[in-house]
Amino acid sequence: LIDEMDMDWDKAWELTRQTFAYTNHTLLPEALETWPMGMMHHVLPRLLEIILDINAWLMKEVEKLEPGDPGRTYRMSIVDDGSQSIRMANLAIVGSYKVNGVAKLHSELLRKNVFPEFDRMYPGKFTNVTNGVTPRRWLLQCNSGLSRLISDTLGHDDWTRDLSQLEGLRPFADDEAFRARYMEVKKDNKRRVAQLVQRELGIETSPRMIFDTQIKRIHEYKRQLLNVLHVITRYNRIKAGELPKTPRLAIFAGKAAPGYYMAKQVIRLINDVAEVINNDPQVHDHLKVAFIPNYSASLAEIIIPGTDLSEQISTAGTEASGTGNMKFAMNGALTIGTMDGANVEIHDAAGADNIFIFGLTTKEVAKIKQSYNPWSFYNEDKELKKALDMIGDGSFSPDEKERYSSISHALLDGGDYYLLLADYRSYVDMQDKVDLAYQDAEKWARMAIMNTATMGFFSSDRSIEDYAKNIWRIEKMK
Repeated sequence: LIDEMDMDWDKAWELTRQTFAYTNHTLLPEALETWPMGMMHHVLPRLLEIILDINAWLMKEVEKLEPGDPGRTYRMSIVDDGSQSIRMANLAIVGSYKVNGVAKLHSELLRKNVFPEFDRMYPGKFTNVTNGVTPRRWLLQCNSGLSRLISDTLGHDDWTRDLSQLEGLRPFADDEAFRARYMEVKKDNKRRVAQLVQRELGIETSPRMIFDTQIKRIHEYKRQLLNVLHVITRYNRIKAGELPKTPRLAIFAGKAAPGYYMAKQVIRLINDVAEVINNDPQVHDHLKVAFIPNYSASLAEIIIPGTDLSEQISTAGTEASGTGNMKFAMNGALTIGTMDGANVEIHDAAGADNIFIFGLTTKEVAKIKQSYNPWSFYNEDKELKKALDMIGDGSFSPDEKERYSSISHALLDGGDYYLLLADYRSYVDMQDKVDLAYQDAEKWARMAIMNTATMGFFSSDRSIEDYAKNIWRIEKMK
């Protein structure tokens, strides 16, 4: 506007700020991008010059609002003088007329913990639009059996364009015939997953097992490693003669960033654990592990409808929203998860009796981190100690005993940043409750149906309407 349209700076800046809205998708500090000033000067010298002008304007505004507070000035500055970099999130906030997070909890944490000074400076700028998923793909297309059952039961297919109409299924949770048809659809979908696992990995499974699934990007905060600790604990119990009443298939899939060493170690560990468990005749009928390679949305369309238990176990306060949690619940998988991201809203929608919540809350996470000692949890919990020792001593990597020493070190000596050890016992105990619930087939069916019936809010149609009305300021075409 300045260089090409000959507009004066104040008018150009005001027009810019009324044009853009910023959706934040992460709470992780490492994902809030900073760009080196040296690189920007080399590649985009004019843009850097403009950004520095914007920052000079911002610093004057901050000083007017709260003079004599250098700490506040430093935190709000677009320029990080220490690292000589540009804080892109700060720039996006200042240059936008609205800022939103993508789940209720995420948006609250953005305002209170990550950008509190900006929230105070711009009251009303921060808002929330909870994510959604499209029911046309994540129910109608990927789960044709359930889609037909819903349409037959409701007497129409309007729900595909207005997902709130799934509420009409609520009364049928108490209908024995409907429960039977619903679970027969689930069994058919589980057969498809079993065929996928057989085809990709050569592992034989059965729909009578609990299909326990964690499919998502591999990252320490998503805590696939906590899931692995539970799998090892279950393995150790079986080896000790404690046979579970319900056999279980633990399904993993996901990709790691190219340079993310720890994430790749977790992938390798999962496959090594699978190799040991799947080839142990003592546990053959009780527990199996499958890491499905080359994860994609197309694979998810097969796995999600055939899942019984959805793993959404991130450390509270780290997941912005999640959408896999919505897809699973929509397709009648019960969630085991922390009160994090959109899990909070799924809990509120489905009801506390239809979800398995465990672990520390965001407030408890903040409190425990002040004096956290992972060694105390390790030393006080025999099952946890044994599982971790097996990872560290090469039980799952006999050809290379030290292969996973980096994992043991990160958890015990590295501070266990994502609090796996603190949440381990709560998680394992909740998994025992999952086993008990699955034993009551009618109860499990009711819970699954209630999840499908209450997921209308999590449609992307609703998300887009929220954006259109509250942020984009546009109306529907007639």
